[in-house]
Amino acid sequence: MNLGKTAVVLGGSVAGLCAAGALSPYFDQVLVLERDELPEEAEHRRGVPQSKHPHFLLNSGRRAITALFPGFEDDLVAAGGLHLMPSMDAAYLDREGWSARKRSAMTMVYSSRVLIERVLRDKVRALSNVDLRERVAVRGLATAAGAVTGVEIAAPGGEEHLDADFVVDAMGRGSPVANWLVAAGWPEPEVRTLDAKVTYTSRWYELPARRPASWWWQHLVLMPTQDRGEHPAEHEFLVNFFPIEGDRVIACMGSWGREMPRTAEDFVASARRTRTPLFAAAMDRCTPSSEVHLTRSTGNRWRRYDRWPSPPRGLAFVGDSICAFNPFYAQGISSASSSALLLREHLARARDLDASFGARFLAAQRDLLKVPWTLAMARDRGYECAEGTERLPGWQRRLLAAVSAPAFSLIVGAAREDDVVDEHFAKVFNLDESLGDMMRTPRVLAGLARYCVRSMLGRHRVPFGFDPQAEPPATDYSPPAVAG
Repeated sequence: MNLGKTAVVLGGSVAGLCAAGALSPYFDQVLVLERDELPEEAEHRRGVPQSKHPHFLLNSGRRAITALFPGFEDDLVAAGGLHLMPSMDAAYLDREGWSARKRSAMTMVYSSRVLIERVLRDKVRALSNVDLRERVAVRGLATAAGAVTGVEIAAPGGEEHLDADFVVDAMGRGSPVANWLVAAGWPEPEVRTLDAKVTYTSRWYELPARRPASWWWQHLVLMPTQDRGEHPAEHEFLVNFFPIEGDRVIACMGSWGREMPRTAEDFVASARRTRTPLFAAAMDRCTPSSEVHLTRSTGNRWRRYDRWPSPPRGLAFVGDSICAFNPFYAQGISSASSSALLLREHLARARDLDASFGARFLAAQRDLLKVPWTLAMARDRGYECAEGTERLPGWQRRLLAAVSAPAFSLIVGAAREDDVVDEHFAKVFNLDESLGDMMRTPRVLAGLARYCVRSMLGRHRVPFGFDPQAEPPATDYSPPAVAG
């Protein structure tokens, strides 16, 4: 059903491109307005500084983008993306030591953010009624009678007014749309925040022409230590040696509330103090191909437009413009694309874009966003350095900090030995299931209890806690029926 002549998307990053795919079947024309000049190839651009860091494409995001753009995942892999099973292809250092290598329910596609965007741009440019306009600065919204009716822009040819039947805000964390709406008479939206002072720093490397025989792994993950004793600050870093297309990797270190290295010399020195010598040794075998890139803008922020009694007609929000997450948890792309897919589903059922359409969509989007938001809060609230509206009182924070890491290790350990726990944990990680739903599943609770009992008796089915100072074991510990 045609719902209007023109839809306008503010922003041409992942969220905006996905929104264009959602709008295309229901409007005669879709305009995507982007401030940057968009590259033809997979290249960094000024408007996406986080593209220099690792980006996980979770299963929920893969499915949402592929639903919006059929063939997306195949095209991403054809362009160099890597389809891997982390439990088999990643060396994972948990609190006790290296985890066992075994098959699991979780697979992922690894690539750079710039490649994801390039493949998405190709998909959008193939849509006959979508126009990507570059070097366009959005200056404001036109409103009338409780509706957004157009967009004010500054383009290379001068200032313009664009009439619009529907507008999508995909302008990211710094979106000024809320300010424009307040100036037009809408109330200040409630904003929920929690900034755990996460900083992460990355450097790109070329892999060696011949990988060492001991490198059965492609992805290296070091979780922060839970040791309360004396140790280098780097033992509390979350570390990734992240594979991407073109025989390259992104070496990344991040922390909650600590200063991170900014120079190449300091980056290498910090790498040598992490929990295992393997991280720095792997970097030594590779050739650096970039400077060190550091990011601090990592706070969780949710603009609660869903709580407005009368949201504007003809306006929707996707991506960081409505809900931005701590990037450590890899939720951004998947949440943005899932919101765009949800928008398409609501457009498909709509007869018109009346006042109730926006309220219904915001309510459904709220339920979708609760899942990743709750996961982000579950960890970030435990840090003393965290600030914002969602900061817990001291005793609650200390309690959460004391139980969250052991609880996570319990789930990870049970998932090693119980296929049902593993399946649900994979769904939670990939935003296909809430943590609460998982923990209310009787079979999951039984699996966790069984694992606790077997742990107390020392009867583990799958070994773990291999020496961090040694190479991670290459042995496949999958049960024979699965391994075969």
